[in-house]
Amino acid sequence: MDILLLLVLVLSWWTEAARTQMNLTPASLTVVVGDEARFRCSTSNTAWTLMTWLLGNRPVLTIDKRNGVLPTINPNITAVKCSKPKTDCWEFILRHTERSHQGQVACDLQLIDRRTAELLVQEKGNVKVFGENRLAFKGELVLFQCQAAGWYPEPTLQWQVSRDEYNISTEEKENLFAVSSNLSIQAGRSSVVGCLASVSALRKPLESSVSLTVVAEVLEEEEDCTILVAVAASLAALLLLVLLSICTVLCYRHSRKAKKTPQEVLRSDQSGFWGSSVAEATGGNVNQGFSSESTTDVDSSEIIVGTRSQMNFDTFRKVPDVVHSSSLSLHTEGRNTEFQEDNAVSNVRRITTV
Repeated sequence: MDILLLLVLVLSWWTEAARTQMNLTPASLTVVVGDEARFRCSTSNTAWTLMTWLLGNRPVLTIDKRNGVLPTINPNITAVKCSKPKTDCWEFILRHTERSHQGQVACDLQLIDRRTAELLVQEKGNVKVFGENRLAFKGELVLFQCQAAGWYPEPTLQWQVSRDEYNISTEEKENLFAVSSNLSIQAGRSSVVGCLASVSALRKPLESSVSLTVVAEVLEEEEDCTILVAVAASLAALLLLVLLSICTVLCYRHSRKAKKTPQEVLRSDQSGFWGSSVAEATGGNVNQGFSSESTTDVDSSEIIVGTRSQMNFDTFRKVPDVVHSSSLSLHTEGRNTEFQEDNAVSNVRRITTV
């Protein structure tokens, strides 16, 4: 009796020791249909001879310790030896996974132990936002509808406009899920409205999006541009007006100077210089009623002044001495006192001596 109890204890210890020497990783794996599924089975127990892989309790691959992987009828299932110190390790590879592969994956060491893991196969469907790009006025309520169909399990659906509320409805058909969502937003500014759908096995969610263009923004931008153009045009017009005013003043001053004839210049020079000079020479006063028109009146005294140039006089000659003088009486018939120059007369000035 004691011997039998001892044998049971030894067998239990040996079985437990064998269990601790076997490992299957990962314990759970989730993939998308069409991806590869990989599991590793390792043991430090050298007493094993055959390693069998099972999918849902159905053997699909056998590995012999001496000869390696035995031929299989499924080309999508194979195994490769993996390196792990002080253990025998084989990696089970299942290519092009299908929904039918979902379930338990087991590694069985014949007459030693068995380990199991969980394989989850998800279905990737599609996602679409219905309708084309939208055009709306600022403040208008715009409705968007998104649908994610052909997914397994039920996908996570969300909008990229997080500040607005939306509802989600789910429908299951033939073990596939279709999720729909309606989104209502108030048009505030132009943006891209996107809808995302994903399952846990996807590294990146699927996305569908449309553009929302707010008309008010375009009008405001055009109005801002119009204001800038108007301000620039006003400044340019003001500057042009100032330039025209300056040019007008300069042209007017130039034309006033150009209108003075050489005769007017000569008259001003003579009135300022010759009048005083002749008066001083004759001891009389200047006649302010002098006219420059030539005359041959015999009752007035004539003085030949001399030849003038175009605008300037280089030299001024003195009035010659009196050649002949008659009576000094104011009531007698006066004779002419003549002063003569050698050159021809070009201008005549009358001086009345008192």
